[in-house]
Amino acid sequence: MVKGNVIVGQSGGPTSVINSSLVGVYQTALNNGAKKVYGMMNGIQGLLQERYIDMSDYIRDDLDIELLKRTPSAFLGSCRFKLPDAEENEQVYIDIFRILDKLDVKHFFYIGGNDSMDTVKKLSEYAKVKNSDITFMGVPKTIDNDLAVTDHTPGFGSSAKYIASVMKEIIRDALVYGTDAITVVEIMGRNAGWLTAASALAKSEDCDGPDLIYLPEKEIDIGEFVENINQLKKHKKSVVIAVSEGLKTTDGKYVCEVNKSTIHEDSFGHKSLGGTALYLADYLSEKTGIKSRGIIFSTLQRCASHLVSRTDITEAFMAGGHAVHAAFEGDTGKTIIFERISDKPYQIKTSVCDVNLIANIEKKVPDEWITNNNTYVAKELCDYIRPLTIGELLPFTVDGLPRHLFIYK
Repeated sequence: MVKGNVIVGQSGGPTSVINSSLVGVYQTALNNGAKKVYGMMNGIQGLLQERYIDMSDYIRDDLDIELLKRTPSAFLGSCRFKLPDAEENEQVYIDIFRILDKLDVKHFFYIGGNDSMDTVKKLSEYAKVKNSDITFMGVPKTIDNDLAVTDHTPGFGSSAKYIASVMKEIIRDALVYGTDAITVVEIMGRNAGWLTAASALAKSEDCDGPDLIYLPEKEIDIGEFVENINQLKKHKKSVVIAVSEGLKTTDGKYVCEVNKSTIHEDSFGHKSLGGTALYLADYLSEKTGIKSRGIIFSTLQRCASHLVSRTDITEAFMAGGHAVHAAFEGDTGKTIIFERISDKPYQIKTSVCDVNLIANIEKKVPDEWITNNNTYVAKELCDYIRPLTIGELLPFTVDGLPRHLFIYK
């Protein structure tokens, strides 16, 4: 019999399937004997302010479970709070453990990416030093797919599906007038190009796909960039280019910084990126004299639950459930990872990994998967991504629009 209660939080940028992982934790914990499952409001930052809920007050039946799986964003709210080292500010840890003890919490789950795994790492290390019996487990999440060790991350497959789908629509739209045009599409991913690479999936029998793809793993020479477009324009009226928000010039600066006097940084030192496509479109228009348009997908990539991948949402649930089983068996300071068993048929298994091997480490696209003088991606990369986008799970609709579950007041 499981002793004590469970608490779960969500952190970092949301995804269209992060709530499926939340359901995986919630359902599995209750099914395996947890008395209560608390939810941190706005992650560890909200917990420090003693803001939490009893999740059973808001998830009343099986319909709510299914609604929550299909609800985008983070049901519990999120945060970007950097937990200080215990040596620098132990009071923060004293406060956290006091609150957990007050709630009789014995198992702590945190759904998030690199920075969230850092939180799990620090809390589990402090618990070990203080001989606390609370377990701390990470549940992976990030559309950026940049977590080390794991084959891929929940959230990535659905974002890749959205990007490839909308890219096909943009390419079709760009041909409508039959006149010269350049379209630059900006895709998220920060310093890792996995999401931008997913635009290549648009290439199919009914679509040429993007003409050029620029990943952040390789710096861009602006002069060569313009010349590449000029060469394409010799035999194409419409050119569509996919670029990463984290694209850098040869001097090491983000392209989006070129025309900005200041750029915001969060508590983890991550710069607020965005505007790369707009800058490059303006630059191309000036240099080529051709009408150029910049399109920024922005948050649409991570909240489009109407186009979720069934594979992705299923795996997100699995990750949450496996985290609970591992914690109830005594694991702590670990996170769930995916291991790919085969590509055809696509099969994975979940396992646990020491969070120290994942926290604060960025997994980038390998050099051998970046081709055509750094302007496209290899077929092997498309083959890696494609299975993650397979299948659909349609939202429940009311009056023709998706219905979501939310925390009412």
